[in-house]
Amino acid sequence: MATVSLGFNIDSPRWDQSTFVGRLKHFLNITDPRTVLVPEEELDRAKALVEGCRAGLVPPGSSQEQLLYAKKLYDSAFHPDSGEKMNFIGRMSFQVPGGMAITGCMLQFYRTVPAVVFWQWVNQSFNAFVNYTNRNAASPISLRQIGVAYVTATGAALATAVGLNLYTKRAPPLVARWVPFAAVAAANCVNIPMMRQQEIINGITVTDENNNELGRSRRAAVKGIAQVVLSRITMAAPGMIILPIIMERLEKFTFMQRIRVLHGPLQVLLCGGFLLFMVPAACALFPQQCSLALADLEVELRDSIMAKHGDKVPYVYFNKGL
Repeated sequence: MATVSLGFNIDSPRWDQSTFVGRLKHFLNITDPRTVLVPEEELDRAKALVEGCRAGLVPPGSSQEQLLYAKKLYDSAFHPDSGEKMNFIGRMSFQVPGGMAITGCMLQFYRTVPAVVFWQWVNQSFNAFVNYTNRNAASPISLRQIGVAYVTATGAALATAVGLNLYTKRAPPLVARWVPFAAVAAANCVNIPMMRQQEIINGITVTDENNNELGRSRRAAVKGIAQVVLSRITMAAPGMIILPIIMERLEKFTFMQRIRVLHGPLQVLLCGGFLLFMVPAACALFPQQCSLALADLEVELRDSIMAKHGDKVPYVYFNKGL
């Protein structure tokens, strides 16, 4: 058991966050679905240990492995901005168990309009939890705005799914299997910006490299949200595009036609396999601490920073959310 080294910083990333591989290792660590099963009391102890370590109060006998595991639990369950415990449905560590069940059912029950409507509604309800939980916490959103975002995104998903479902009645069977992905992609393009609209309207806090606040930027919010939308679509794409091809071919075999009742559970398990890798991979596409060149900021904010700091701040930084 290794002792805590001198100068150990619990908030310092274990892996290089400027590279995709480093970010992938980081998110493989904190999106570990096993952390969903950790008791609330243990999560609270992990938070206390992390906060104590930040204050220089490491309990005697604590090893570096214990501190790193506490940080893993902390990052998986507590919001990076507010430090508040996130609801477990909205945590990225719940994306695999929650996402595999819903995605598998969307891919299995795509043939009838009522089934399409029900599972798209379930998916958008789940997404609403995730998007609200992983927003930039410095930008509050009212219950009315949450309701509008939820209804708008659900409407976009249903309109896309039902419309394409009817349109593809005469199309090859495989095309109809891809309708759920089209609906998910369309809804993500609506749901995330709507749920985080306050960031677009009022801007999000940007800092220098030493975490000193410089102001609020709407352009930074747009960049961060656009990256999150792309990440979410990427997260769903392999499973929802490749799995229908696999199932389309498997279902032609006689043994598969004899076990139709198991097609749904099989798709759920296969979705889990895809998501186990794609959740951390999609989260790792872009740095969590996003940057924006000073020249790309709004004129007023850029002039304000230049007046106070001159050319010492070439880039500003912000949490893009997940």
